[in-house]
Amino acid sequence: MTSSHVPGALSGPLAGASFVAGLAGAVALSDSPYPRPGAPPADVRRYFRGSPGAAWVSVVGQLVSAASLARFTASVARLAGQSKRGSRGLRTAAVGGGTLAAASLATSALCAAALTGSRGERDASAAALHRLMFAAGGPVHGAGFGVLVGALGLAGLRTGELPRPLAITGLVSATAGLLSPLYFVTDRAVWFVPGGRFSGLVVSGIAGALLARRSRTS
Repeated sequence: MTSSHVPGALSGPLAGASFVAGLAGAVALSDSPYPRPGAPPADVRRYFRGSPGAAWVSVVGQLVSAASLARFTASVARLAGQSKRGSRGLRTAAVGGGTLAAASLATSALCAAALTGSRGERDASAAALHRLMFAAGGPVHGAGFGVLVGALGLAGLRTGELPRPLAITGLVSATAGLLSPLYFVTDRAVWFVPGGRFSGLVVSGIAGALLARRSRTS
């Protein structure tokens, strides 16, 4: 086992906590159900224009989560760099996946914010923004996040800095995330989106807490 110093690792738990807090807050404050992918413009308008406060709680949570993911990406890349075998490729995967995950989640949040404004009033723009919001924050984010969590799990295995069961769980979670884009082929694949996202947030949260504690004691 190597002795790792991984600054910023607590951004892993923060990414999950902020996303879940935003989601829970939006559900609690909203007067109407969240519109599912492909929902008619009237449903989209009812949620975002009818409950703008709830939508903004989710937007803020997503933006904080995206910023935290960007920071956590640097932490995962640093851990990957400590792998003796294939460290360069693993670092590249972590940076690429994390950048895509953070950027796509931020894009989704900005689309949600736009839906609370005048663009959410018109059917055509509301439908287009809602499609982009889900595509960016769902399958695209899932793929990028899957690469990041996979790099975390593999780096954890190679360095011995993460418990083996947690690292393997990360690889399983990464598989679900990488399969998220299958939604563009079949609607049945939509379950890979929350499966990869929430399992990945749990893995990132636990791993970040463990790495931060080891950094303080090293």
